[in-house]
Amino acid sequence: MPTLPVVLDRTATGSLGGQLSGRIRELVVAGTLTRGDRLPSSRALAVDLGVSRSVTEQAYEQLLAEGWLETRRGSGTFVAATAMRRPVAPPRRAAPPPRQLVRLDAGTPWIDPRHTAAWRRAWREVSTATPPRGYDDPRGLPGLRALLADRLARTRGVQADPEEVVVTHGTTDGLRHLLAVLAPGPVGVEDPGYRAAVETVRGLGRPVRDLPAGEAVTDLTGVVAAYVTPAHQHPLGRVMPGPDRVALLGAARAGRAVVVEDDYDSEFRYDVAPVPALASLDRARVAYLGTAAKSVAPSLRLGWLVAPPDRLDAINARRALTHEGAAWPVQRAFLALLRDGYVDKVVRSARRVYAERAPRVAAALSPHARPAGPVAGMYSTWLLPRADALRAQEAAQRAGFGVNLLADYCRTADLTGLVVGFGGVTDDELDRALAALTSVL
Repeated sequence: MPTLPVVLDRTATGSLGGQLSGRIRELVVAGTLTRGDRLPSSRALAVDLGVSRSVTEQAYEQLLAEGWLETRRGSGTFVAATAMRRPVAPPRRAAPPPRQLVRLDAGTPWIDPRHTAAWRRAWREVSTATPPRGYDDPRGLPGLRALLADRLARTRGVQADPEEVVVTHGTTDGLRHLLAVLAPGPVGVEDPGYRAAVETVRGLGRPVRDLPAGEAVTDLTGVVAAYVTPAHQHPLGRVMPGPDRVALLGAARAGRAVVVEDDYDSEFRYDVAPVPALASLDRARVAYLGTAAKSVAPSLRLGWLVAPPDRLDAINARRALTHEGAAWPVQRAFLALLRDGYVDKVVRSARRVYAERAPRVAAALSPHARPAGPVAGMYSTWLLPRADALRAQEAAQRAGFGVNLLADYCRTADLTGLVVGFGGVTDDELDRALAALTSVL
């Protein structure tokens, strides 16, 4: 019987038996050995390869266990698998890496570098803490939930027991868990609105019903939930007026719908005091979503959900089954950042910076465009004809900056312009970006 076309490398790492089983496996996959082919006995193969019989026995036993080979009583060892022909992929030409733009987006905050010592101290504390032995409480760390409940009452007027606070991976994670326990049906989303929320709703197989931003919502018949950003409409910047809030809550009660309040950057008002949360008016009908992305860092992927009390048990039961709690080290670090005042400090510092930068943006763009709403937070939106907006965006890209088009946030709304963020850049970068934008307007 001819020997196998196998060569073993005695200088390679790993056992000779592992090498041999790998070589035989490759011969079967390539079709060199086909189903029914008889292999040499372990003794004969050991002699051919110049190795001990234990090496060939080990290889054969491994391949028998994997199902590549089979033994037949009194006949020997045979190939049991059919050759798998691998498609030959055409050679791929490596694409050049995309140009890295400095993003003037609506979601990256400015973090005062003077507070880095407190940030590092929090993570050192995490490194010396003892993690839980298994999966921890799916609602989140009890200490963190207590601090969040206190902060929500103090800054947003939302009265919630720590047991009613659920720590999430962020805004869209909280939205996903809430929608998972609601009845089937469409979800209303502001138009223009937060694109990640739209994709989250669609990803759950639910239809999206457009709610025109800037218009009072008076009818929620047929929808199970309505996603809104009342403190600072994303991306137009409008504050939902009191009468519109009352109308929205009335429509939700009449239609038996849940209002989902995304309170993403309400802490950054610098023209007036922060507007109270919608959830402070009706905890039974409003689900409140908060996030650390705009105050500390988007990369933390941390947020919180205060659900209507009648939905809380179902959300917690589902999270316990899916083990989808936020990462323990991140929760532990954020607990320290809240407890030691870091979050309050970076919010106050950022608010001052945004209050200084917003007028500079307005001074540069107001001769050429119209603001879509009050300037607050870490971005502002400007209405422009589509051709002008595209021309300005291209000029910014040539200068190394990325600026979003307002039209990209629209589904049925016919609005064009620019959404200009000024949080995640330096003062020099902001000035150069504004110069590029205005150079073609």
